[in-house]
Amino acid sequence: MTAAPEAVELGRSRLTVRWPDAVVEWPASRLRAACHCGDCRSLRLAGRAPTGEGAELAGAEPVGQYALQLVFRDGHDRGIYPWDLLRTG
Repeated sequence: MTAAPEAVELGRSRLTVRWPDAVVEWPASRLRAACHCGDCRSLRLAGRAPTGEGAELAGAEPVGQYALQLVFRDGHDRGIYPWDLLRTG
């Protein structure tokens, strides 16, 4: 399991995660399209995966020591993004 990063910077269109040895930037659209919550998984199985087009970030909260829960401006707030995933870029 990857340890928490040094810093997380939330912008409307981008999430920047600062690690001791790297900086990883994630576009909001890519994060929204990569959501693994139950609703988004069901949409993928039905062939209607979220595209992430036009997604904007509204907030972020740590989940224990292992992940970040993101809130999008469209109200979607169920996705939990583990540090391991956010580290890969």
